[in-house]
Amino acid sequence: MSHPRSQVERFDPVWAQITSEAEAAVRDEPLMGALVHGGILHHPSMARALSYRLSMKLASSEMPDQLLREIIDAAFLADPAIESAARADLMAVYERDPACHRMIQPILFFKGYQALQAYRVANWLWREGRFDMAYFIQMRVSELFGVDVHPAARLGKGLMIDHAHSIVIGETAVVGDNVSMLHSVTLGGTGKEDDDRHPKIGDGVLIGAGAKVLGNIRVGNCSRIAAGSVVLEDVPPCKTVAGVPARIVGEAGCSQPSVMMNQQL
Repeated sequence: MSHPRSQVERFDPVWAQITSEAEAAVRDEPLMGALVHGGILHHPSMARALSYRLSMKLASSEMPDQLLREIIDAAFLADPAIESAARADLMAVYERDPACHRMIQPILFFKGYQALQAYRVANWLWREGRFDMAYFIQMRVSELFGVDVHPAARLGKGLMIDHAHSIVIGETAVVGDNVSMLHSVTLGGTGKEDDDRHPKIGDGVLIGAGAKVLGNIRVGNCSRIAAGSVVLEDVPPCKTVAGVPARIVGEAGCSQPSVMMNQQL
């Protein structure tokens, strides 16, 4: 039986659409009923649904889902910015990914979205000084989704990680708002330094599949990094870089590359 619609839901158009899509999914495919009810319809809000979904995915014999759910609920309650970012990420996937036709898809099925929300919980734990629990979530996300984001990395909101296979983001990396990246992207270091050694990605940047951005360099706002590129130097705003090593090959081609998702040179 689905959770009765709450006051929050009635004034929350995003959650209302998610629950409406979930009800339609159960009608269309009754065999998905248990998953959809457990993942969405039993919950009064998006935050609670995400908490349940993440705890079920991350649970293991070493860490039960009930304990993880308590931790995740505490993160959402303590820092409202986590849910705000989750909503912005959801809209980013819904608007930019042509394979996403319903808002329930990222919550239930897309590992890039799920991995990103788990990182946000790990980052909260890191900021709270709970380093070992943050490392545990990082480990589980890497094992489950093939996405390895250090919990100390600083990631903005409105992010889309498409396909999300073999993503690596290092400890001192910073990613701005409204960034899109495809699979096999690395934001890594270039040596064994302990200081600030990872890239700083500006707002609105599009990073193509297989691109490697290495070292404490800056990628300017609204730039494009072509698939397979190895970026070792700063990238000015609103430029396209390509190659190994990457060089500027032209303008970005539009004001919002991460939204347009145009990867042709």
